[in-house]
Amino acid sequence: MRAVLTQAMIEKMPLPAKRKDCRDTRLKGLILRVTPNGVKSFYCEYARGKRVWLGRADALGLAEARESARAILADVYRGIDPIAARKPKKEVPTLRGFLDGDYATWARATQRAHAQNLNRLKTAFKALLGKRLDEVTGLDVERWRAGEIARGLSLETINRDIASIKAVFNRAVDWEVIAASPLAKVKKSRTDDCRKVRFLSDDEETWLRRALDAREERRRTERDSANYWRRERGYVQLPSLRPLAFTDHLKPLVLLSINTGARRGELFDLDWSNVDLERRVLTVTGATAKSRRTRHIPLNREATLVLQGWREQSSTQEGRVFVNDDGERFGQVNTAWRRLLKDAGITQFRWHDMRHHFASRLVMGGVDLNTVRELLGHSDYAMTLRYAHLAPGHKLKAVEVLDREVPLTAVA
Repeated sequence: MRAVLTQAMIEKMPLPAKRKDCRDTRLKGLILRVTPNGVKSFYCEYARGKRVWLGRADALGLAEARESARAILADVYRGIDPIAARKPKKEVPTLRGFLDGDYATWARATQRAHAQNLNRLKTAFKALLGKRLDEVTGLDVERWRAGEIARGLSLETINRDIASIKAVFNRAVDWEVIAASPLAKVKKSRTDDCRKVRFLSDDEETWLRRALDAREERRRTERDSANYWRRERGYVQLPSLRPLAFTDHLKPLVLLSINTGARRGELFDLDWSNVDLERRVLTVTGATAKSRRTRHIPLNREATLVLQGWREQSSTQEGRVFVNDDGERFGQVNTAWRRLLKDAGITQFRWHDMRHHFASRLVMGGVDLNTVRELLGHSDYAMTLRYAHLAPGHKLKAVEVLDREVPLTAVA
């Protein structure tokens, strides 16, 4: 039923046999509903099947009902859903509260380096920690970017930080803490994709190997000297290092790094159960891999001999392959590594660069990039492309298809 609603009409409207709606023709969307038991109520219909109850007609006058309906329809015109607006709003946490709360819980369960990542986020975006998530804007991050560039921070580092903070807000959206990410339109800074990859030259690799051998001999000589001193005084001698393939963990770790491309943490977590010397395969399990994906690395001759020698001199062939003097997992080998580099005369070379050295040697040896990607365990092919410039041969073959037989005199 459609009619121009009036106050008198509403008061005198007879009771229907079943529920009846009367639509006001003066204000589209205003509805009077009358039930058989005599209850009369106003509603505002703002979309098909969507209504908002305004109140009972015995408590709300027609003029008031029209005014309320107009306000609701005006909000709908501005894009505001009246039903959603009436729901109690969740309290949006600050960036600090979110990082310390739900995000930290999730990070601890899914990220191996969660402590470092959270600390970096809090350090880099310290100025934003006190803001609620829905108060942070893209302009805030752009101002932060400008300040970091002026401070001399590299674009690569800035891009990593931007990716990290955007991931935080994406999680907040996924968990319905906020409706949309305010950083969705923030882009990374443009950088040169052809970043220089640090790997050892032939001479540097020779120097590194010589330094390793010299260190081994020095430690054996020091043990011989200590035992001579003990023997002269009648003390119990220490085990000789001469029969052993290695005097300690450093040389096997370095040689495995440059022959397998395994990350330092992956070698620290390596278990003897994941070393198959018969099939010559080393397995990096998903539990210890950065990508959380298991991968199998074939062992070349040198890597196989290293593991065989280390296994023969190990006190046990179960558990971790490399443990410290207390039988626990290694945390770092920085002191011995820095001393080795100094003895070898090698500068600006990190432990992780041995992984680059492994990949670079493969590419320069003609191994295709996809195989290198699988051996390194890269989930993103773009990570492997950094080595593409080391194999220019395929580009030369590509342009050679344009060649045709042309007399040299014609070229001249």
